[in-house]
Amino acid sequence: MYVDGFTLFLVFVRHLYWFLWSVLLMCCNPKMAVATFQNAVGAIHCCQRYDGGGSAAKSLSVSFSGRLVSKGFVGESGLLMEVSDSVAFRGRKFGAVRAMNPQTPVASPVSVPSKNPNDQRKKSNETALILIRHGESLWNEKNLFTGCVDVPLTQKGVEEAIEAGKRISNIPVDMIFTSSLIRAQMTAMLAMTQHRRKKVPIILHNESEQAKAWSQIFSEETKKQSIPVVAAWQLNERMYGELQGLNKQETADRFGKEQVHEWRRSYDIPPPNGESLEMCAERAVAYFRENIEPQLQAGKHVMIAAHGNSLRSIIMYLDKLTSQEVISLELSTGIPMLYIFKEGRFIRRGSPVAPSEAGVYAYTKNLALYRQKLDEMLN
Repeated sequence: MYVDGFTLFLVFVRHLYWFLWSVLLMCCNPKMAVATFQNAVGAIHCCQRYDGGGSAAKSLSVSFSGRLVSKGFVGESGLLMEVSDSVAFRGRKFGAVRAMNPQTPVASPVSVPSKNPNDQRKKSNETALILIRHGESLWNEKNLFTGCVDVPLTQKGVEEAIEAGKRISNIPVDMIFTSSLIRAQMTAMLAMTQHRRKKVPIILHNESEQAKAWSQIFSEETKKQSIPVVAAWQLNERMYGELQGLNKQETADRFGKEQVHEWRRSYDIPPPNGESLEMCAERAVAYFRENIEPQLQAGKHVMIAAHGNSLRSIIMYLDKLTSQEVISLELSTGIPMLYIFKEGRFIRRGSPVAPSEAGVYAYTKNLALYRQKLDEMLN
């Protein structure tokens, strides 16, 4: 007898054993039978595949056709059991066995890890992180200290938010985080009106069980066309204390230009009864690490619409800036900044330019492919 034929016989006997065992279990304990062998009942067919001109079998397929009983479902189906490559014939070592429906691929086949690292292709874990400082607010226009006072955008701020949306219109967005202040939320919503994917941002309300229940969406299709928006006070602008609502120039005239500059631009000196940048960073960075970074690690593309100081704090963390470097960092209103999260690192890509241009600093290969798919889908 040839060795390859003997190998075929052994594998056939092995699978016949498991088949008969599943039938026996079906009679005694159907639940165990489902877990053991998906309860395939029917005829057995086996075939042998060869490698090119060689005489040794490289893989063996054993198929079971007939009635399939699985978790309460009974129907006509088929199940294919395949023994994979790299069979050591003389050593009687066989490859992995995996179950396959002839029509539908199995989601999680059982497999033996390959010893060759070139056979295991790493999935890309590249995700996009977009940061946008809100557009001009009514108190920005009036040159007032705003802080945590909740004021909306000006017409210019609305236009800035729309322009920001055009710049990110070709970049995937799966989740949005904003502060609890309206100017950041308006910026996020207006920006997403320009996105080519046309998904609808939906603010999540988790403040109470009733709020959760009342805002529930009951259509799975609608959920697929929605982007969850999480509002968090931890992303708010730093609280300016007793300076909030005061005119910046009048405050400088009253307390001195150097004192006001110290309150505004020092790292650890707060204004009267307010927050320093250091205090703002403690809450903003902690929230980013605990709530946003895990989403990026899970493969989600994230946009954050927030404020000058909360975003400076996050950028300090992303770029590993010192306390001296961060105080000189200026962020323009309505200008998005793109980071790529890959292999546990944040890579700054700059600000995307007009939507008609690719933006050499903004785009990676994966983002370029995403944009190409959008072009194909929408044009």
